Amino acid sequence: MNFQSIPGQERAKRLLQNSLKADKLSHAYIFAGPLGSGRKEMARAFVAALFCSRNRDEACGECLECRKLAHGNHPDLIWVEPDGASIKIDQIRELQQQFAYRSSTSGTKVYILNEAERLTVQAANSLLKFLEEPQTPIIGILITDNGQALLPTIQSRSQWVQFYPIPPEQMKKKLLDEGHAPELVHVAVRLAAGLEAARSLIQINWFAETRNVMIQLMKDLAGKQPFLVTVQTKVMKSEVAEHLDTLFDMIMLWYKDLIHVCYGSKSSIVYIDQEDLLSRLAFTRDVSIWVECMERAAEARKRLRSNANTQLVLEQFLIDVK
Repeated sequence: MNFQSIPGQERAKRLLQNSLKADKLSHAYIFAGPLGSGRKEMARAFVAALFCSRNRDEACGECLECRKLAHGNHPDLIWVEPDGASIKIDQIRELQQQFAYRSSTSGTKVYILNEAERLTVQAANSLLKFLEEPQTPIIGILITDNGQALLPTIQSRSQWVQFYPIPPEQMKKKLLDEGHAPELVHVAVRLAAGLEAARSLIQINWFAETRNVMIQLMKDLAGKQPFLVTVQTKVMKSEVAEHLDTLFDMIMLWYKDLIHVCYGSKSSIVYIDQEDLLSRLAFTRDVSIWVECMERAAEARKRLRSNANTQLVLEQFLIDVK
């Protein structure tokens, strides 16, 4: 893994590579940003460049240090994942014990805390002492989608590296080049913040099924078919029922496509295989109605989060927009 293999996040790359070139590294970093934006990949690339025995700001991938990292057995790197619902104080104590000795070869040891926002209060306080009084040359990387959830004292003693959602067009090109189905790619890149997250969506069966069900519901609404039957048979009795939040996300994209068609921007539509249907439907209502339908879909999605009856939320939404 190296920096060049990571799509987007150019600002984060520059910051880290410049630090490596100047040999001015922080003792702790917070990699903050949405899931799928490349935080883990960037952490691996940063550590690889740091340990590489040939290059200063980019891993060569060939030296002994790079090969040890690639095989997951480098003694100077420790990953810490949540144990159940949280990262516990015993995990931080074990980390401190493992890092009580000097690095084997690279001169610096690195620990990476994934989902660092899940540190317990006790673990966070123990980590803070570790940050302030390291016994050996150590760099810590805290990966989180909510950096504000970390202790203010940890935030102030770490260098922030902010990650942003990768532009859909950039992800789309990469996924299409990999040979994924275009009709799934166009939707996935609009719903995921990063390449890995989009790729994962495409490869999950329920994602394609949810897309097909959503299109069937929109066809039912446009015609005279009993859409409540579709809800009963194809939503509530399938995996789609467990992913109604995604169903509503897809519905909002559908109405956005109708708006694009109304304004002559067919090149922007997401449901590329439904262009003929979208073109027929777009002008059957005023564009303000499509905007209102989008808003109602967003409201319905919010109601799902408040533990409302999922079937009733979906059926009421469909009745409203009908």
